[in-house]
Amino acid sequence: MTDDARSMRERMHAGDLYLADDPEIREESHVALRLARELNETDPTDREARTAILRRLLGAFGEGSEIRSPFHCDYGYRTTVGARTFANFGLVCLDVARVTIGDDVQIAPNVQLLTATHPLEAGPRRDKWESAAPITIGDNVWLGGGVIVCPGVTIGENTVVGAGSVVTKDLPADVIAVGNPARVVRPLPE
Repeated sequence: MTDDARSMRERMHAGDLYLADDPEIREESHVALRLARELNETDPTDREARTAILRRLLGAFGEGSEIRSPFHCDYGYRTTVGARTFANFGLVCLDVARVTIGDDVQIAPNVQLLTATHPLEAGPRRDKWESAAPITIGDNVWLGGGVIVCPGVTIGENTVVGAGSVVTKDLPADVIAVGNPARVVRPLPE
């Protein structure tokens, strides 16, 4: 599809089309899969061991944060988690692009943070080209159960996203948003 001289990894990191089955990219994914498996098999009450694994897996993992198992990610190092953040069971983080999770974030069960996307055209999609756009979750955000955050979305600080919502566009700070697609229903009370 392209005659670009950059490596597939460089293309992926730039948010451009790349092939995920490139050997270098595949090995990075395998490292993350092994660490996620280790995390998911670790005693859920052994917070010290779990934190050590998360610090090896993720780009950053803040003090006092917790991610309950099962947790799944593509690369791990593309995700950063701030301080005092809590993610309940079943977080899926397709971190092809950067995923930035702020401080004091609450993530309910079965939330999906999905940076990956694919071409709309059948040919490039069949040829396995894909790309990604970053996700940013601001400080003190609460994502309800089953929320899906789509590629390229930023959620402003203090915002609450209701259970089952699909966030397809940026949400401002200090609002409550619900639905599919998620829409702001009102500002947060003072």
